[in-house]
Amino acid sequence: MNEERPVTGRWFEELAVGFSIKHAITRTITETDNILFTSLTMNPQPLHLDETFAAQTEFGQRLVNSLLTLSLLVGVTVYDLTLGTTIANLGFESIEFPKPVFHGDTIRAESAVIASRPSQKRPDAGIVTFEHRAYNQRGELVAHCRRAALMRRKPTSVESEKEETNVK
Repeated sequence: MNEERPVTGRWFEELAVGFSIKHAITRTITETDNILFTSLTMNPQPLHLDETFAAQTEFGQRLVNSLLTLSLLVGVTVYDLTLGTTIANLGFESIEFPKPVFHGDTIRAESAVIASRPSQKRPDAGIVTFEHRAYNQRGELVAHCRRAALMRRKPTSVESEKEETNVK
């Protein structure tokens, strides 16, 4: 039996310029998260892995790998924005890390749509540019990025009927 997956993301038509959301999901980053991510991505930077080395830096402790912070920032937005409705991530326009993230920091995210237009090549899709922001538990901005995604248009009632017939 071929059951249709539930969609929690928003369709292209629901992502107009000015739409914004505070994401409900938060995540505390652990030492294990940081070591595992850094090791899996083959990043030998001692600032992420070596407590003795990091203690001698201006930060006084290990930093969370910034690409883990970026991945987490985008990841927590998926449930509210793109789960089941995105076709492809098209790229990042800018990525910034204004404050460091440390083990034990809890990250929350906010997103806004800053650009939206129908796709010129795909009538079933549109291109949306999101601005994502991550804050720590002190309300400090720790990451910011702009990314473009190719988003599905909401199926028409005729398409929906065809999909329902094919599923049964």
